Amino acid sequence: MAGKNYRNAQEKVSAQGECELSAAIDLLKEISTVKFDASVDVALRLGVDPRHADQVVRGTVMLPHGTGKTVSVLVVCNEAKAAEAEEAGADYVGFEDYIEKIQNGWTDVDVIIATPDVMGKLGRVGKILGPRGLMPNPKSGTVTMDVAKAVKEVKAGKIEFRVDKAGNVHAPVGKVSFSADQLVDNVTSFVKEVVRLKPSAAKGQYLLGMSVSSTMSPGIRVKKDKFVA
Repeated sequence: MAGKNYRNAQEKVSAQGECELSAAIDLLKEISTVKFDASVDVALRLGVDPRHADQVVRGTVMLPHGTGKTVSVLVVCNEAKAAEAEEAGADYVGFEDYIEKIQNGWTDVDVIIATPDVMGKLGRVGKILGPRGLMPNPKSGTVTMDVAKAVKEVKAGKIEFRVDKAGNVHAPVGKVSFSADQLVDNVTSFVKEVVRLKPSAAKGQYLLGMSVSSTMSPGIRVKKDKFVA
């Protein structure tokens, strides 16, 4: 049974129907009643069939105002790159020791960055990292020799996204405490990048639906016209 606050929020959302992004953000701030600084998420429904490799949508985007979340980063590299990673702000830096920790069940980190030369050994723990979305990947910029740049970008608000089996893409785009303008900027940057990455194999309408929500709030449907024009 949904709580009273949630039911009230649901009624307001239903009464509003589909709205412009700025109005959706204002409504989201109004209906968020949790006692902590809730995360704001955006969800896009895409007209793709992710079972086909040429219709998989994945990428990264720098959110202009960050996510509001402190991101913990592990850099897996040889000693030659360790100091560079530490100076850039990596929370954990190591090689064999961290591969062993992961084998023993440790995955208490948000992002893993690795240099290309260690990927062979890191592949051993791919079955643990893959399902958690933690396996470094050259396409997302998390397999690189420039570990300092990668760490700084992730810390500054670079996020990674990938379409799920149902053709949806979700991403965190800030906190309820952000200003409405900051949230609009972040959502707009994310949606524009997903639209830019439309696979050539995807036929028909690409952006089918869009909604924003916060932790424990109902989703608010957003008009998508200006993003597909």
